[in-house]
Amino acid sequence: MNLFLLDAAAPGAAAGGLMGGSWGTIIMMVVLILIFWLFFIRPQSKRQKELQRKREAMKEGDRVITAGGIHGKISKVLEKEFVVEVAKDIHIKIDKTSVYASSTDVAEQK
Repeated sequence: MNLFLLDAAAPGAAAGGLMGGSWGTIIMMVVLILIFWLFFIRPQSKRQKELQRKREAMKEGDRVITAGGIHGKISKVLEKEFVVEVAKDIHIKIDKTSVYASSTDVAEQK
């Protein structure tokens, strides 16, 4: 039975040519990768760069929200961390990559 299927497929492959089908597939793959890049990868990288710029611009006294949902005020800026005051005399160290600008600061900037 398998031999019969191979014999039936062989004339169609020879008539269409190996290069004709391959070029169509390659072009389709390139188009799909281009669309994926335009609609998913490029916008995400732009958002990441903007977020990184905002993190680098943060200074002491800015209100922030951590990735875990903790609200506080930056009391000290270190090389890779922020020291955030979450309550009176309660300070925690937070990695810079897990800190976002506070919604109140964003509203004030507009």
